[in-house]
Amino acid sequence: MREMKDSGIEWVGNIPATWKSIQIKNLFTILSGATPTPDTDNWDGDVLWITPADYKTKDKYVSGGKRNISQQGFNTCSTSMIPKGSIIFSKRAPIGTVAINTEVLCTNQGCLSCVSKSDTCNDYYYYVMSVGTEHFELLGSGTTFKEISANSFSNCKLPCPDKCEQEKIAFFLDERCSAFNCLISDIQSQIETLEEYKRSVITEAVTKGLDPDVEMKDSGVDYIGKMNAKWKLTKLRYICEKLNRYFTSDAEPLICSNKGEVFPRGENSFGLVSDNDKMFQGVHKGDLLIHGMDTWHGAIAVSDYDGKCTTVVHVCDSEQNKYFICYFLQMLAFKSVYKAISNGVRENTSDFRSWDKAGHIYITIPDIDEQNRIAEYIKEMVEHINAIIAEKKQQIETIEEYKKSLIFEYVTGKKEVQA
Repeated sequence: MREMKDSGIEWVGNIPATWKSIQIKNLFTILSGATPTPDTDNWDGDVLWITPADYKTKDKYVSGGKRNISQQGFNTCSTSMIPKGSIIFSKRAPIGTVAINTEVLCTNQGCLSCVSKSDTCNDYYYYVMSVGTEHFELLGSGTTFKEISANSFSNCKLPCPDKCEQEKIAFFLDERCSAFNCLISDIQSQIETLEEYKRSVITEAVTKGLDPDVEMKDSGVDYIGKMNAKWKLTKLRYICEKLNRYFTSDAEPLICSNKGEVFPRGENSFGLVSDNDKMFQGVHKGDLLIHGMDTWHGAIAVSDYDGKCTTVVHVCDSEQNKYFICYFLQMLAFKSVYKAISNGVRENTSDFRSWDKAGHIYITIPDIDEQNRIAEYIKEMVEHINAIIAEKKQQIETIEEYKKSLIFEYVTGKKEVQA
């Protein structure tokens, strides 16, 4: 058992007596990034440029971003070229995500780059910083979003064993984390397969019904294609009534989410357009909500709540089965229909804020009894699949927690890598 001492770093606790605690600024030169102006000549060149969004996954390495900048763009802003093998730290959105760059590149202002200026193993410090996220988050400040300053980050202390032990710890953690990551990747693939199966269940049921051998006919609508020969082709405006419900100012704000669910906003400001009641409308339990801007990724749901929501959402009633209509409209989102038939005001959107436009969406429907049977079948299947997905996600969370705990134990010297 090694002799331990207080590191003087609250979140680290004790470290081996032979280790030191050193400020980040004494280990690394800290470089900030920047974004060129929107001028066309500043973009889409050969200079690799990244933002925190380019390495917010669990990957250890980052080799480039979604968009490059030109040499002119680089010359006209205050970003810096970062030697490969450096540590890229996200100073916001979220604070504390880290990666090691495998190519020489530059960053935007959301990143702090740690360029080694002493005899250090950057892989070791990648792992140290990866488990210090909560501490770095506490040092953030700001009203619109939290951000940690370069000065606050630079003054943080980290544990510092000798170079040989840093390398030994990093090598050990690379091997162990690689095994964990493979397991997580396998479970994530299972989740994606289940999500695809769920979409196929909904698609089959709302286009064919529950009889796999049913006779089909051409609908005459490109984005629908074949339809059940016994069903009726109609438009949304003929079966749904757009409402303008009254609400009280203390009504619960609701969000029609990208996951095809309606839920209370609570303390989360996501989805809130304004605190001005003129920007809201009433919602009753059982209303069908169709998001006029986010239809493209399935923001369509039947509400389980009374409350109020933004006027960007169409609040509808129908004498037909609203769950069947909801599933059908979600199916069109799976098939990217909304993006194909509507030009959004921003990339990857659809714009159906006009009810006149939304009302022209085609839908195929059976009689009400068959709608009820189909909706109930889909509901049961979706609940079953979602339960399995939730279990898989919990498995990933458990593995991630164990991996983080393992990293912490070794990078702080509480456990020693055996020879």
